[in-house]
Amino acid sequence: MKSIDDAIPLFQQVLTLIEKHFGNKCEVVLHDLTKDYNHSIVDIRNGGITNRTVGGCGSNLGLEVLRGTVVDGDRFNYVTTTQDGKILRSSSIYLKNDEGNVIGSICINLDITETLQFEGYLRQFNQFDNFPNEEEIFAPDVNNLLAHLIQKGQEQIGKPACDMNKNEKIEFIRYLDEKGAFLVTKSGEQICELLGISKFTFYNYLETSRNQAENSDNTL
Repeated sequence: MKSIDDAIPLFQQVLTLIEKHFGNKCEVVLHDLTKDYNHSIVDIRNGGITNRTVGGCGSNLGLEVLRGTVVDGDRFNYVTTTQDGKILRSSSIYLKNDEGNVIGSICINLDITETLQFEGYLRQFNQFDNFPNEEEIFAPDVNNLLAHLIQKGQEQIGKPACDMNKNEKIEFIRYLDEKGAFLVTKSGEQICELLGISKFTFYNYLETSRNQAENSDNTL
């Protein structure tokens, strides 16, 4: 294969297979990475999940592969979070030409936001107790580590960030703060976008959460 165009009918069949099998909660994307990265998407199904269309761009992970920072870019079953609060289970494979150069990719993003929320409801209904254990996450980079903490924080609250009220947002920020999430560069900006709040509001919520934690410790 010399270019993505050489196998477009086959790739479209694969995208249709995945789309029909997993339904409208599964976004499937075909990128031609020989094009301008800002317009690399040549086919996309259920694009509303990440609010992208044909002619749109790829993610930061694709840039790392093109840059050569990541040699083997194929990743399976990693968790990402969209700016509007959706939680996705994703997989990506990269396509190479006959010379071994990366020319494209196929990405799957399965929206598991509602199923995670339903899982939370079931745990409450069943009164399921989690025994204390020490969880250590080995992420490929800090962005994935932050995404994992964001996912865990939303599970802790029991709903996606976009549905949280003020008190739940403060509790969510408190959880991330205690986990050290804000030591990651620009993590505060990402949380502002996720919660739909300003930097001023974010720092107010952060101060409130820390004061609540301090007051709670003083009453023990």
